[in-house]
Amino acid sequence: MKGLFRRLEGSRHMRTERRILSEEEQLRRQVAALFALLANLYGSDRLVLKAGKLDALHLMRSTRLPDRILALERIVYEDPTIDGLPSREEIPALLEEIEDEIADLLARRTVEDKIEKKIAEKMQERHEEYIKELKNQVLREEGGPDNPQTLKKYAELEKLSQRHLSRSAVEIMRPSSLAEVVGQERAIRALLAKIATPYPQHVILYGPPGVGKTTVARLVLEEAKRRPYTPFSPEAKFVEVDGATLRWDPREVTNPLLGSVHDPIYQGARRDLAESGIPEPKPGLVTEAHGGVLFIDEIGEMDPLLQNKLLKVLEDKKVTFDSAYYDPSDPNIPKYIRKLFEEGAPADFVLIGATTRDPSELSPALRSRCAEVFFDPLLPTDIHQIVKAAAQKLGITLDPEVPELISEYTIEGRKAVNILADAYGLALQRVLQERPEEGPTEQDPDRRPAFHLTKQEVLEAIQMSRMVPYVTVKASDALEIGRVLGLGVSGFVGSIVEIEAVAFRAKRGRGHLRFNEAAGNMARDSVFNAAAVVRLLTGEDLSDYDVHVNVVGGGLIDGPSAGLAILMAIISAIRQQPVRQDVALTGEVSIQGKVKPVGGVYEKIFGAKQAGVRKVIIPRENASDVPPSLRGIEVVPVDQVEEVVPHLFGVAFDLRQRSREAS
Repeated sequence: MKGLFRRLEGSRHMRTERRILSEEEQLRRQVAALFALLANLYGSDRLVLKAGKLDALHLMRSTRLPDRILALERIVYEDPTIDGLPSREEIPALLEEIEDEIADLLARRTVEDKIEKKIAEKMQERHEEYIKELKNQVLREEGGPDNPQTLKKYAELEKLSQRHLSRSAVEIMRPSSLAEVVGQERAIRALLAKIATPYPQHVILYGPPGVGKTTVARLVLEEAKRRPYTPFSPEAKFVEVDGATLRWDPREVTNPLLGSVHDPIYQGARRDLAESGIPEPKPGLVTEAHGGVLFIDEIGEMDPLLQNKLLKVLEDKKVTFDSAYYDPSDPNIPKYIRKLFEEGAPADFVLIGATTRDPSELSPALRSRCAEVFFDPLLPTDIHQIVKAAAQKLGITLDPEVPELISEYTIEGRKAVNILADAYGLALQRVLQERPEEGPTEQDPDRRPAFHLTKQEVLEAIQMSRMVPYVTVKASDALEIGRVLGLGVSGFVGSIVEIEAVAFRAKRGRGHLRFNEAAGNMARDSVFNAAAVVRLLTGEDLSDYDVHVNVVGGGLIDGPSAGLAILMAIISAIRQQPVRQDVALTGEVSIQGKVKPVGGVYEKIFGAKQAGVRKVIIPRENASDVPPSLRGIEVVPVDQVEEVVPHLFGVAFDLRQRSREAS
């Protein structure tokens, strides 16, 4: 049954493994996985009978995805009257509901099986027979607990423990000191200021994946232990756990994070304690981290109720236990159990949580108790340094183009190292075929030849992984009419948003304004705001034009920050004025022509740098969001739309001067 739970959890987290699959294939695999879970739950024969009774057998055997999902609904909810085929848009949400229902079925089945087994065992045992068995056991223990079979298994375990695989390439290339971490100087200083002090704080780390949050947190603790004025001892632990995998029972039957009580009847306390009816508390990870750091990766994925319980532990610095079976007057209770029940388990640690979520998505109560540190997205130059340092640790040389090539396919340090490791494996096979004498020997089984890694071998590794370039839109020196580079942000990573517009003269007052609806309501509102501002600035009424505004790629724009870019694209289209393609802009436009502040400016500037943009135009109220040590890109704050014109169009022109084509 535990395997079923693991498989169900796998179906919930298949998103990462299905990146290269089409959406239709992903849904089909998800449905197939759910049917496999039901087959394991009921048995294949019983599942077929159940489907037949619920008039779902023909649907279950169908090749059409909606039919199979309808079959799942009838079987899971045991309702043959469900007859509506789900639409394409309803399928993802419906599958989530079905997964939750199957999870409930699995949980109930597990609990029922466990209780029935315990009851059956207890009914078969008699107190006198149990005492007699204990006496016989004591007699046997006088001759020792081992026998030839147990000794053989012990010898096998000892033999296995002596066998070790060589370290992985990724482990070799991982930074071993803070000086080796690339691109996070500000975050390292901020985290040291909060951890390596006499009064360390709880911290939440924000940033995109693969930029070193976990590595930096671990290294900062090691640095803090070396400083004499910090409270961390040399034995302080770094306890790491993934918040997305922290599963617990609201009845406190089990709680790996905070700890739980194993009651003597149902929850498997030690046999000697079960005999005397004594409950046994089991401390959790918070107690293991006492005196050190508890690092919770993906803390934003934790259950909200479990988060609140964790906050209580942070305040009390201990975990308390309770059980109806605990009798403080019982003289047979061991001292450690009495201490745990009466004083609690110590849990004085520093919490470091890491997340890729936006701060607004986290619990306000959690954020109020923690300092916050933001990790920067990695620039191409950072990826270059990471790749070169990793190559040195592997003992190889690279073609000069390799770091640049890898930086085109990822902005994550972890993924850059993985690409290099894949290419290393391919090149190693080639070298050992050409020079087998340089391979491992009996005297030196870990010997590795030094060789040169070519651009072609890295490209082969990238192609084998079906990777695509990360930055698909890049700045250029060209001038284009009606095409403006906007800026967007998602998950602490900024990117270029292509916005284009075309305009054709129409009969007076009979023009149409079109916009791709897939970009979202906020972007559509920005288009209509821009139409008003165009008339305010140029005197032109867009109803005299057929104007089509398009967000290339159809991405969803969540917010009004594309307003300025949309406005400039429309002006360029109706005036036939070329726009610089090395300038990007962000900002909300009011209908009075003012440029209003937006969010994510810091990340957007980094996204612009990755695309090779030379100049970024932002609202003046966002000027404080610009990093002080920014190099290689010019940031221009503006208050009014008119201030954008000389920077974007490259020439000064009168907004009210009609072009020849327009006139």
